[in-house]
Amino acid sequence: MQYTRVHNLNVSLDGFAAGEEVTLDHPIGGAEALFKEFDGRWINGVDLDNGPVGFGSALTTLWGQGIGAEIMGRRKYGPQTGPWQADDDWKGWWGDEPPFATPTYILTHHPHEQIDFANGTSFRFIDATPAEALKAAQEAANGLDVRIGGGPSTVRQFLEADLIDFMHLVIQPITLGRGVSLWEGLDDLQERFTVESASAPNGVVHQFWNHKRD
Repeated sequence: MQYTRVHNLNVSLDGFAAGEEVTLDHPIGGAEALFKEFDGRWINGVDLDNGPVGFGSALTTLWGQGIGAEIMGRRKYGPQTGPWQADDDWKGWWGDEPPFATPTYILTHHPHEQIDFANGTSFRFIDATPAEALKAAQEAANGLDVRIGGGPSTVRQFLEADLIDFMHLVIQPITLGRGVSLWEGLDDLQERFTVESASAPNGVVHQFWNHKRD
């Protein structure tokens, strides 16, 4: 069975997972403090050249395991809004080697040609509901799972549609006071999930949300 998963979504104590305005200089929209301890090298698996394996880094290695496709919102892909410009050569924040190495669906209301990379990543721009996007991603994933990569607005849409099977949240010991809320409008969400948590020595709390099955 294919599952739909969220991994390593950083959330503040007051429920914000991104800032309000994404720009070239502030890709997290002013919420960079959420990621001050994130080491993206661990998403590719355990590599002791990156240092000793700790609690947080071990959990980060789950990010890519068994994933065959990703879905992300347009704000995670870049700061642009409105119709794409014909002379815009933007290919995402990640340069010529995006870390996904899978088909990656970007939700947008504006058409854009597919962008392919040598490492297996392909950015596919799609105007679709969460259910339609998930169906396309599942077909492209060749039996593997689909990761909902963010940002929080995109994750919230999939939660509202009851399409997420597993969610790993990283609750950072900070408050932002403003930003994009993960929880807005999701009343009684916890009733659909079993929720476990574990605290790391640095004050970070990892939450594991597993959808209840009949």
